[in-house]
Parts: sequence; structure tokens; C-alpha cells
Amino acid sequence: MNSTMKTENSKNIENTVNTDLNTANTDNADTPGTTSNTEHSRGIGEFPAGRPPQTDFNEVFNTALDYPRLGTVTFRRGSLSDNQLATFEKHWPELGTMLADERVDVDKWFGRSGAPTIVEIGSGTGTSTAAMAPKEADTNVIAVELYKPGLAKLLGQVVREDIPNIRMIRGDGMEVLMRMFAPESLDGIRVFFPDPWPKAKHHKRRIIQSGPLNLFASRLKPGGVLHVATDHADYAEWINELVEVEPQLEYKGWPWPECPQLTDRQLITKFEGKGLEKDHIINEYLWVKR
Repeated sequence: MNSTMKTENSKNIENTVNTDLNTANTDNADTPGTTSNTEHSRGIGEFPAGRPPQTDFNEVFNTALDYPRLGTVTFRRGSLSDNQLATFEKHWPELGTMLADERVDVDKWFGRSGAPTIVEIGSGTGTSTAAMAPKEADTNVIAVELYKPGLAKLLGQVVREDIPNIRMIRGDGMEVLMRMFAPESLDGIRVFFPDPWPKAKHHKRRIIQSGPLNLFASRLKPGGVLHVATDHADYAEWINELVEVEPQLEYKGWPWPECPQLTDRQLITKFEGKGLEKDHIINEYLWVKR
């Protein structure tokens, strides 16, 4: 695994925020809180036809870091119930948006100014998201996920339980961070139980690599927190080798009692429970932006 860095890499990413946004093939996706005629024509919360945008991060930032190689994006089968679909069509335009080449106006979207903002990458069905958000009501939480039924489940819970501080973006987490959030704009990033891609030939698809860690660091404010969790032993060993690879991030280990953000995920998700039944150990990691 190559984690070599070119000399100016760690700082240059913050100075190239608009460098490659014009290379995307997005459908001029919509401002959060609105729904365009284009989105209506293809279905609310659906991607436009064609290959989704994929940034060549090494070319954009002139680095030799390791980034996930995703190839063609495929989706697990899943459909929405009639109730889920009705809720999604009614509330998604306000509470959700699609990957776009447009910065998120967080204050406008949440209707308040100055609140800390945390982005959760790969929120799945949002079990942890919805459990944590009420405990951090002063924080804006943005869940990023590709899988529409997962977002629909979270959206339904947000509506039923009237959780005011969660918003959602459908898209690949790396592209969302690159295209929709400015450097040093986030107070926290969470990556809970990312796909371990257990086969050796698929390790290059893992999201925790030197490149993503650099991108995460670039989007965090000084003092911002990166929180990663996995219950996959091999993935934990992989992450252990990377905890010091990004110079902008100070590894704090686990636990970190003085952490300025909520780190207790509040419950055990269905997937965590299955792992614990197999005697899997949950490994958690915390970094702070220098």
C-alpha cells in the first residue's frame, strides 16, 4: 500500500477548492430545499442517467496518495413502500439533496447561523445518525449515503420523531466532500462501519486510505474531529497502519475523554449486533485537525 506524499500535498488541497469542479458531469443538481423540473422528470432523489461524476484526485491535487477505486457504481436492490415513497416525495425537497457542483449553504439549509456542522459519510439506514442527533441538538448533522432506501428510512424517522438537526445528501462521500463543502468548513466527519471490502483484490476500494484522510483533513476546521469505527479485524489492522499518515491530523486514539464532540453512538445497530454475536471487536479511532 503506497502512502507516499509529494512535498506540497497536504496544504495544496485547501488552495485548489475550485480547480476541478468543472470536470463533473452532474446535472446541475439542485439547491437544498428546492426541487428542479429536471429532478421531477427523473424522480425525486434519483441520479441523472450516465456515469456519476468521479474526480481524479491525484490529477487534481498532484499527489501520489491512495484513493478508492470505485469503478462502476452499483446499488443493492431495494424499493420503497408506498408510505416511504409518499414521505420521501413530500419531505426530501426540504431535508435532502443530490450530489452537485454547488456548495451547501449550511446556515440557510438548517435555518440557523453558527452551529457546528458534522458530516457522516456512509450513513446507511441512519440508525446511529438518528440516535445521536437529539443528543447534539446544537449541531447540524448531514448524512451522506448512496443507497436511496437507507436515506428513505432515515428520512421517515426524522419526520416521525421530529428531529430538526438532520439533513441528507445522496451521493458518494468523497465527491460530496470535494464538490459541496469548502476547505475548513466542517467541525466533524464520521465514518461508521464502512464497507471493509474483505477480499485482497478489493482493498483498493476501502475509503480509509491516505488520500481520503487528506481530503477529510482539508474539509475540517482546525480543532475539527474525525471519528471512524469498524468491527472488521482486518480493516482495523489496515487503519492502524494509517493513523499517523496524514500530517494535518493528530491521532488521539480511543477513548479520548476530552473530545469536544459526541462520540457515543447511543445504541448497537443491527449490523453491529450481528458482528458482536460473532465476537467481533469494535475498533474506534479519533483524530483532531491540527
